[in-house]
Amino acid sequence: MSALSKVLAPNLIAARALNPLQPLLALALRWYVSWQFLKAGWLKLNSWDQTLWLFENEYRTPLLPPSAAAMLGTAGELLFPILLIVGFASRLGALGLFAVNAMAVVSYAHVLLEEGMEAALAQHVLWGVMLLTVALYGPGKLSLDYLLGRSRTATGSGREAAPVAI
Repeated sequence: MSALSKVLAPNLIAARALNPLQPLLALALRWYVSWQFLKAGWLKLNSWDQTLWLFENEYRTPLLPPSAAAMLGTAGELLFPILLIVGFASRLGALGLFAVNAMAVVSYAHVLLEEGMEAALAQHVLWGVMLLTVALYGPGKLSLDYLLGRSRTATGSGREAAPVAI
């Protein structure tokens, strides 16, 4: 065994031990971030007058009128998490929710960038990193995307394209 092999052996052991946990981590990422946005969307939907007031008076959403921003934001907070929870069109769901999250930061930057609000901003950053992880690496093996991609590859689609890692 070479010196380099001896140095890298613990890393190989760690990889073999940790790789089977990847699908669970992907599932946990999808479910955790989805739950955060579902709660916010549900609250907006159930307090619609309050939601409209916030979008008209507190949030500073660029380009869109407040009522349209309220409808689109609430729809995004309810639709994209459902896609992520079941793992269907997960990369698009993650990118959509990333956009909702980014717009929330932009619209509420006058508060989130204030001194003392670092933890609130950090939460949005954490959610953004989680969503980008799903978008870039895929939803993992515990998803409909994986099952549908696997069954399509197994049955053949008439085309001989290489399967895409989802």
